Amino acid sequence: MKLYFKLLTIIGLTTLLAGCLDMTEPQRMYYINAVGVDFEENEYVVYLQIINFADVAKSIQSSTDVAPAEVGRATGKTIEEAIYKLYRSLDQEVFWGHMRYLVFSERAMENEHIIPVIDTFIRFRDTRYQIWVYCTKNPVNEVLLVTPILRNSLSSSKLSNPINPTEQETFIEPKDLRDIIIGLNEPSHEVTIPYVSIKEDWQTAEEQVEETYFSGFGVLSKDGFKGFLQDNAARGNQWMHNRTKRGEITFQINANSDSLTASIEKIHIDVKPLVKKENVTFEVELKINATINGFSGKTSEQELKHQITTEIKKEIQQTFHEGLKLDVDIFRLSEFLYRDNVKTWKKLEKDGKIPLDENSISKINVEVAKINPGRKTFSETVQE
Repeated sequence: MKLYFKLLTIIGLTTLLAGCLDMTEPQRMYYINAVGVDFEENEYVVYLQIINFADVAKSIQSSTDVAPAEVGRATGKTIEEAIYKLYRSLDQEVFWGHMRYLVFSERAMENEHIIPVIDTFIRFRDTRYQIWVYCTKNPVNEVLLVTPILRNSLSSSKLSNPINPTEQETFIEPKDLRDIIIGLNEPSHEVTIPYVSIKEDWQTAEEQVEETYFSGFGVLSKDGFKGFLQDNAARGNQWMHNRTKRGEITFQINANSDSLTASIEKIHIDVKPLVKKENVTFEVELKINATINGFSGKTSEQELKHQITTEIKKEIQQTFHEGLKLDVDIFRLSEFLYRDNVKTWKKLEKDGKIPLDENSISKINVEVAKINPGRKTFSETVQE
């Protein structure tokens, strides 16, 4: 009899246990992978990239039965209004926890339009600070619809995960929302955002294939958008921070020789502010390793070191001067002074920046600590 009452008690108590009736099943949700933002006719234009559930669950290869992604478009006076308009056309609940990146058009970055957008996504409880941020001149919806090489999942594309490609070359440093916020709040209150374009560098047997391409960066300040630095104009930036994993320098030993490419690794940069009364200049100390994998003719280690250091200095100076044309402290030299000598910085700064000119970088010293010929000698392997 006691056992009977115990069983009744247990059965009765189980009815009080909480269930999962209010939980949404994963297959009954839409997953936001990316958001694109444009600005037209004084309104925000929002693009939501939704990837199918199979694409999330199977990250190596996307499903061929359904489209890898769909992009919705809506406009609104605020970013939130546009998103709510898109909610009305959706069939399922939207999950924001997998959102990986933001893409801004040039118009969306102008006149401080980007600031409310960043504020929206860092305040929303379902999103994270590690959302990658990009800018583009291409139509934003076209960037969101580019399918990765070999039709890989959009969740593993270079825009969704830019860290993997930078292991082989860090031409442009990836930036997430946290980096953007810190850059705008610290001197010189300017930050670089990777610039994405669309190119047709790849092809299949049937057609040319579009792929996203990192070709420079845009510069954003608290006051708005400053402009773009692209291709050769942006190359010097990779040598001015310690987060570059690998880069390349292509040069000639002399006017009659073939071009060589050196892989540059283990970069260590040190910037020292020099204060003389009201004048501040900066000395750049750069230490690197280099690898030469192939060349024709015979050369020496000293010749290679000389050409590598010459080219790197040239690229740093070129990017610095291009930044000055946009009134941009492209290497954040103001922050180096702020960290080293805040008293002098307070005397000279205006809106977080100190005055800079073409002579502000007084010295660039590049030390090639180690050079690897990729084989035992610095002479060609195959003799003519």
